[in-house]
This record gives sequence, structure tokens and C-alpha cells, in this order.
Amino acid sequence: MTPTPVLRLLGVGALAIALAACGAPPAKESSSGGTAAATAKSAADFGGVDKLVEAAKKEGTLNVIALPPDWANYGVMIKAFTDKYGIKIDSAQPDGSSADEIKAAQQLKGGDRAPDVFDLGLNVAVANKTMFAPYKVATWEEIPAELKDGEGLYYGDYGGFMSIGYDAGKVPAPTKVEDLLKPEYAGKVALNGDPTQAGAAFSGVMMASLGSGGSADDIAPGVEFFKKLKAAGNFLPVDPSPATIESGQTPVVIDWDYTNAAQTAKLVGKADWKTVVPTGAQIGAYYNQAINKDAPHPAAARLWQEFLYSDEGQNIYLQGLSRPVRLEAMTKSGKVDSAAAAKLPKTEGKQVFQTQEQADKAKQVLTATWAQAVG
Repeated sequence: MTPTPVLRLLGVGALAIALAACGAPPAKESSSGGTAAATAKSAADFGGVDKLVEAAKKEGTLNVIALPPDWANYGVMIKAFTDKYGIKIDSAQPDGSSADEIKAAQQLKGGDRAPDVFDLGLNVAVANKTMFAPYKVATWEEIPAELKDGEGLYYGDYGGFMSIGYDAGKVPAPTKVEDLLKPEYAGKVALNGDPTQAGAAFSGVMMASLGSGGSADDIAPGVEFFKKLKAAGNFLPVDPSPATIESGQTPVVIDWDYTNAAQTAKLVGKADWKTVVPTGAQIGAYYNQAINKDAPHPAAARLWQEFLYSDEGQNIYLQGLSRPVRLEAMTKSGKVDSAAAAKLPKTEGKQVFQTQEQADKAKQVLTATWAQAVG
């Protein structure tokens, strides 16, 4: 499927929010770490992007959290930002979940180690928006209305489809979810995280549900699938990481397609790692950016957002095989990295994107049933 319709479809299933008027009256002055920086709702409030860069450089540091280097090309993104602006990035808990990000902000509130920015699953973003500072990047109008909060509290940054990554030298190629129940996958199938806490794992259970006769409104078949997977001895209760994949500890990983696909090039000569979006189980979603309203480095936090949503930042996401939120607009304008776009994992057939209401309902079911079924 081409990038443009993929992005449109992602918008159809996302939380629809009315678009509010952009920005606020420009602040009289901006200062690193001062009131103006902490309340700026656009680069215009600093007096323009150059003034924002100046304020961010004075702060000199940006705190990020739960950004694995191999996830959506964040390793490259962080280096590119530091190289461009000379701002040091402190990356905490790279393997943390969306819930861990919120907990860290609450526990470290008021200190200089608190996260400046968040990268969150939609359900966590919606549930915690009182913690965010409104801000609209320069490319705000090119973010589909369905994928952003009207006030700029949070907005989609990159998306993808849930997939099965596997070492073709150790297991046969799966094409559908139920293949993972076969004896050839004994003790080999790992899920990225706890689905009651982590967005990737949650979507992994949704993928299993779709592949087992469920729907966007019904995650129960997914829970039942993992119960069967455990009973068959195929479920591997190990949180996968690039290290476990490279060592062979987790030869099959249920995770986002961009995360799984990123391992293919990394493992050349070590393992024949492949990625498939299973037939009849295409579940897609976007992650979301937000600024901590108590950010210790408010100017750097806002500059980070500007960088992520610039052509450069969006193409870095794309080069990591994730689908940047401005993909459709950049494709139309010719600013997209077409070679990178051509490498996106293929998807065919019906695609599913949950609304927030559907996700909330599914989360309630998971909370009530997961531990008993799989824990």
C-alpha cells in the first residue's frame, strides 16, 4: 500500500478532536527556563525559531525518556538534534513504557532530572493531558486534524502496524497469527511488554484478537490466543530487546513493524531477521508527542518538537521504517525520502485503527483478564 492512503486510514480510526485556533499572543520576552519559555505556545511566542534556538541553547540540556535507540530511529534522531544544536540529551529508561514516562514525571516533578518531553501511546496521552503544556509546531497545519489535540497538548508523531519479527534460520515463516501456535514455535514467541501497561504489547494482543476472529471492539479473543500460546508452551515470558534478539534468546517477537524491521539490517551476518504484518490482523496506531508542563528545560523541549516535526525529523522517522505523521503532506510536496518510503513493510487487505473509546474498553477487559489468563 502506498504511503498516502495509509496515512488517511490511520486518521479515520484515530480520536477525532476539533481543531482550535493556533497560538497565543506573542510573549514580551523569552528566557531560558523562565515563565515565557514555559508558557510559549508556538515559536512565535519566542519571537521566531531563531530566538527559540537561542533560548534552548542557553538551557543546554534536554531530558527524554523511554526512547530506545532502535525504536523509530530514535538513536539517529537524538544524535542529529545534538549535532545540529549542540544541546546535550539525557535519555532515561530507554526501555520504559508510556506508563513509566508518566510515573517518572510525577516522581521527579520540580527537579532538573524530570522528563522534558513524552512519547506516548494514545490512551496514556488522553488520560494524562493535564500534565502537558500546549504547543503548536511550525508544521502544525500538516498534521491531520484527527491525529492531534486541538489545543496542541499532544499530537501524533509516527505510526506503524503490529507485526511478527522472526529469525528465519530458527523458525518457519509465519503468515498469520495462528501459525504461532504450531510446535515449531515452542518457547520462542515473545511479546514486547505488559499489555496492561505498554502500548506495543496492548496492540500485540489486539493483533492476536483480529487474527482469532475478534475485532476493534473485542480484544477477548486476543487474550484467549495468548492463553493458548502459553498452554502450548510457545509463549516466552521475556521482554524482548535488541540484545535478546541478537543473542537468539527471543527468536520470534511481536512488536511494531518499524521496530522489528530495524533489526534486519543490524543483524546482517548474524541472523536472517524478517518482519511480516500477518494476514487478517492489521492493527495500526500512532504514538504521540507532548511537552511536560513542568519541564526543567522548557525551551529545549519546544525546540525538540520543532525538530521532530520538521522535514528532517520526519524523514529520520521514515528512515527508521515508521510512518511519520506528515507523510502525506511531504509526499505531495516532494519533501519525503522516497527511497525510505519504498522500504516500509508491506500491508495488504483490511486495516484496523481503534478509536479511543474502543481502546478504553479493550484496556478494561485486559486489566480484568490478562493476569489470570497469562500471568
